[in-house]
Amino acid sequence: MPIYEYVCNQCGRKFEQLVWSGTAAEEITCPSCGERNARKVMSTFGVGRSGGAGGAIGASCPAATPGCGTGG
Repeated sequence: MPIYEYVCNQCGRKFEQLVWSGTAAEEITCPSCGERNARKVMSTFGVGRSGGAGGAIGASCPAATPGCGTGG
C-alpha cells in the first residue's frame, strides 16, 4: 500500500495518506478539516535527477574508490 501526498482544496493543508491502488482522491479525507476535497501532489521524495556528480548512483562513494560510479 503506497503513501501519497495530498493537499486539501478546502484548508490548504498538505498531508500523507496510505492508499489502496483503486482509491479515488474524492475518498481521501483531510485530517485537519475533515473535508473530502483533496488533490494528489508530486512528492519531493519521488522526484529525482539523473546522472552527474551527486546523483543517486555512487553518490556515497569516495571519488578515489576504484569501481565507484562517480570517479576513480
